Amino acid sequence: MLTLYHHPFSPSSRFVRLILGEYGANFEMHTINPWERRREFLMLNPAGTVPVLIENGGTPVCGPYAIMEYLDETRGYAMGDRRLMPDHPELRAETRRLVEWGLRKFDDEVAGHFVRERIYKQDMPRSVGGGEPDSAILRVARANIHHHMRYFGYLAASRKWLGGDRLSFADFALAAELSCADYLGEVPWDTEENVKAWYARVKSRPSFRPLLSEKMLGMPPSMTYADLDF
Repeated sequence: MLTLYHHPFSPSSRFVRLILGEYGANFEMHTINPWERRREFLMLNPAGTVPVLIENGGTPVCGPYAIMEYLDETRGYAMGDRRLMPDHPELRAETRRLVEWGLRKFDDEVAGHFVRERIYKQDMPRSVGGGEPDSAILRVARANIHHHMRYFGYLAASRKWLGGDRLSFADFALAAELSCADYLGEVPWDTEENVKAWYARVKSRPSFRPLLSEKMLGMPPSMTYADLDF
């Protein structure tokens, strides 16, 4: 039995949920607000961050990169052509590079700002940074997203999937990040048709359905969020 500690609008948590879905794994979820730093959760992950995955009460697997590798090593080989990590070393390196681009670079420069300023701060007490969104930070994120979209557009136009000829972890890393920004209506889809077409294929997959059904109280999703033909 797999147990996932996550936040519904944590892009890294969404990445793990997507790949668990792709690998057909049954799992239960516990929602964590990382800023609360609850003792019982810190006992699982002293860093206090999500996601954390535990299988059969074993050692916690902390963070999206470790979880990705764990799931590939424990389940990937049985997936055949549906394995999300390529067989060739160079393609594996490219997949890992793009996963890091999505979950770290894009998150640090774009999606993470949107999530923190417009979602997390709604629930965070002011004593730990909650309150009104910082408009200056949002302006930077809205400027940065165009640079990333151009690069993703290049990848989507020159490859069948982001990492190459096969669907991989790279596709789900970026899709998880974009899904959070898209919920908030922060993705300029009209600027990069190739990214839009690629994302439509990814979010049409069954593993995406649970994400598209989630809503934040008092903040409905954008018109494009759950629309498969946007």
